[in-house]
Amino acid sequence: MESILNAPEPTTREVSLLRFPAVIKRTGIPRSSIYAGIANGTFPQSLKIGKRAVAWPSSSIDAYIESIIDQAALSRVTDGLRL
Repeated sequence: MESILNAPEPTTREVSLLRFPAVIKRTGIPRSSIYAGIANGTFPQSLKIGKRAVAWPSSSIDAYIESIIDQAALSRVTDGLRL
């Protein structure tokens, strides 16, 4: 049994707002593909933070990246089963 003193620290991430250039850099997805993903529901919706400014909560972008990684891993597993 692991003691409470040896338990790993819970990971907490500070949530911030990411502007478009940061989202593009973080995901590697071009602007036009982000807009297309928002339109078809596969990319997180942005928040309007000003008259001409939008941003994304970093937590929603982190979750999106995790989902892409999970989908890729699942795809590799299911592709392996088809052999």
